[in-house]
Amino acid sequence: MPNLDVSELNIVVSVLGAFILLYGIISVLIKSRWFLGEALPAVVVGIILGPLAAKFIDSSRWGSAADGQTSAITLGVARVVIGVQLVIAGFQLPAKYQQMRWKEMLLCLLPIMTIMWLCTTLCLLAAVPKITLLAALVIGSCVTCTDPILSQAIAKGPFADKFVPRALREIISSEAGANDGFGFPFLMLATYLIRHADVPGAGEADTKLHERAMDVAGQLVARSGEVGRLGGGVGVALKNWFVETWLYVVLMSVVIGALVGFGSQYALKFALRRKWVDSESYLLYPTAIGLWLVGICGMLGTDDLLACFVAGNAMNWNGEYLRETEERHDEVNSSMDVLLNFGGFMYIGTIIPWSEFHQPETTGLTYGRLIGLGILVLLFRRIPAIFMMYKFMPQVCKDYKEALFMGYFGPIGIGAVFYVEHSRHLFPELGHGDEEETNLVRAMIPVVYWLVLFSIVVHGLSIPALNAIYRACGIQPIREDAIELRRMSARVPTPVNATVTSGYAAGESTFIAYNRFSRPVFDNDAAAAGLPVAHDGSRFGGDDSSIDEKARAKIQWRYSRQGLV
Repeated sequence: MPNLDVSELNIVVSVLGAFILLYGIISVLIKSRWFLGEALPAVVVGIILGPLAAKFIDSSRWGSAADGQTSAITLGVARVVIGVQLVIAGFQLPAKYQQMRWKEMLLCLLPIMTIMWLCTTLCLLAAVPKITLLAALVIGSCVTCTDPILSQAIAKGPFADKFVPRALREIISSEAGANDGFGFPFLMLATYLIRHADVPGAGEADTKLHERAMDVAGQLVARSGEVGRLGGGVGVALKNWFVETWLYVVLMSVVIGALVGFGSQYALKFALRRKWVDSESYLLYPTAIGLWLVGICGMLGTDDLLACFVAGNAMNWNGEYLRETEERHDEVNSSMDVLLNFGGFMYIGTIIPWSEFHQPETTGLTYGRLIGLGILVLLFRRIPAIFMMYKFMPQVCKDYKEALFMGYFGPIGIGAVFYVEHSRHLFPELGHGDEEETNLVRAMIPVVYWLVLFSIVVHGLSIPALNAIYRACGIQPIREDAIELRRMSARVPTPVNATVTSGYAAGESTFIAYNRFSRPVFDNDAAAAGLPVAHDGSRFGGDDSSIDEKARAKIQWRYSRQGLV
């Protein structure tokens, strides 16, 4: 007799598949008309089906159902999701982008991130009771980075295609990719200051503990039972921070990522010349690089996120990989993005620690305090830092309006989940540390998860709200950097910021798209090809009347060259 097998695997796979099916049916409505991405719907579904409501998906029951396994599962999910997407985000930037925009990136990664870290720490001290300054620095470092996944909705989504200038989109995407891996120095500085603080009894419980902690690899991947107060003072903390974090974690991650990225570039170039690689393998290369680096860097104890982003940039350093993927009409990497978003954010929705958000007796947290903290972080975490520095990067952020946009849209997402789950292993388990460590361990999980949820909801709803405001104010879509694209199917919807070239010999098989994110190099290919870079300001959805006569003649001439007339 057939038996009903309601196993955890069957439940998870069926739920994920059903969500993708239902979302896909109305995906154009969700993304291009309502301007909602994948994150908010996926989190809502995860909350509905998780332990809080339907109790349908519960990671604590997966596998062997061991106590505390959810933390390890979450850390692994976050690493894979972010690692693969950082490689994709890296190669989708123009060739040599980091070299061309090194000044702007330096500002984003050093002064801006430092100001964000300190401002977030002050917000935490104001809203979260029972934590010290050093504990607030640890929690603040977990949410300092802008999430590279949620930022793609600002940099590459339909709203960005219509209203966000290309230079601003590129710096947002690049900064989100780099600073998510660059958050380790902030986290580890605060961690070393706590670990090496001169407090009574520090380093006396276990004389061998200090020797184990000085071992680089062991220190980086140490479990909570092997860490604690070591003593030594600020000098020892700064020495270990410089040697282990900057020289080992950061520098080695950059080297590994560069070697893998450039090596992949030359290997693919060699294989392409001999026609050894098929399209499927070629387009899956970024995913393979991401998975490989997550595994290799995890074993070495380095920063896998930074290595993945560096590898993505190096892979497209000459612009050839991105150019080739566009010629092959790459939908593989965008599909991987969507699939990882669905699974990752639905999982986040299932593990949100609702019971820890209101614990006035232990952590001192209440919903009122957390709402106030969310508002403080939204206003003061990033906006002041961008306003202080935007005049030093006029090529990517031209005025205060763009600075406000860049400052407001600095979402907190899976990257913060990764950092807070990693932080669990840097401090003693709950009840095994002193008062400062205990209060930190108790508070960091609910605080970070709340800020992630707050950001997903607020930033997710801000885009459709801003689109409605722009429509009401009559703000026109950007009509620059035009490019002619061929419709792959008659049923493929026209992009939100595009003009159908009806009336031409090619019929409606092509359209002129404006302000697209993807470009292999910095040159204005559209202008060089004779395509229009501006029009009369008519709204999206019109016909070729928005293209002037000179541009029409040039397009028709190109069609004649291609044998279309």
